[in-house]
Amino acid sequence: MLISRFLVALTLCVCVVACKRETPKAVTKPDAAAFVADGGGDGSVWVVDGPNGGRLFLCGTIHILREKDYPLAPAYEAAYMYSNKLVLELPPGAASSAELTSRMSQLGLYPTDTSLQANVSKETWESVKKWAGKHGMEASSLNRFRPWFVALMITSIEYAALGAKPDKGVDSFFEERAKQDGKPAEGLETVEFQIQLFASLSEKQQRELLEQTLGEVSSVEEEFEKMIKAWKYGQLDDLKQMLFREAEKYPDLMNLFLTARNLSWMDRLDQMLKRGEKVMVLVGTGHFTSDTGLIELLRKRGYRVRHYREVTDF
Repeated sequence: MLISRFLVALTLCVCVVACKRETPKAVTKPDAAAFVADGGGDGSVWVVDGPNGGRLFLCGTIHILREKDYPLAPAYEAAYMYSNKLVLELPPGAASSAELTSRMSQLGLYPTDTSLQANVSKETWESVKKWAGKHGMEASSLNRFRPWFVALMITSIEYAALGAKPDKGVDSFFEERAKQDGKPAEGLETVEFQIQLFASLSEKQQRELLEQTLGEVSSVEEEFEKMIKAWKYGQLDDLKQMLFREAEKYPDLMNLFLTARNLSWMDRLDQMLKRGEKVMVLVGTGHFTSDTGLIELLRKRGYRVRHYREVTDF
């Protein structure tokens, strides 16, 4: 289910969780081999064709990756080469700003007259203490923070233990590449908007979020490996299953993190196609799944959408 698969869902749906990023190393420009399939999968890239020569390369990202998850599938390199600009979830540079860290901490803090311990069950607080101790931390260092913020901290630390880092994420990789090449780039959302996705959760939702996150830390590595495999091979059905198990129990969360955001992006994507632009769109792969994902929403507007492997007319 969505909330119980939160550690996985974050890397597929929300960019801000990957912050704060380090500045990526300089990207080496690829040779022709970058376009040749190496047996490692075709990638999660779909091509959308519109009138006037407009074309979108919908490039599914995972916001936190490991060194060994590279090189990317050739589809990503082709999308970059054949596009004139990049569109990311967040504006270039936003994910590595000091203001982001400050704002998240500000919204994630409880007032001085209350605490995490006072707002979660005894069992949850004991689990927090156990998790903190395992990582050489004092639970008191987490006690001032709200459940959603602690869940994000746990997520970040657990992925870091696997060697997965924000500066290795697909969006970060191409953001730095575009900066070096002077290719224009823009964002679909603001940092404030993405932070508010979490800060606006009800107290009940926050408690559930933290409880489920704590309950799944032991399976993070297994779930992450499954997700990487499905992403590399463009297996949307498998990704959908990971994200949407029992999702009907949490329609408000589904709408908040995926459906509403997809719908809000549609007019901008539509205008890019109608203006004849060629754009590499880098968003979490979770935004491609389901009947309200970007792929189906664009098809419903009459656009031709194909997986990269089906496209020969570059």
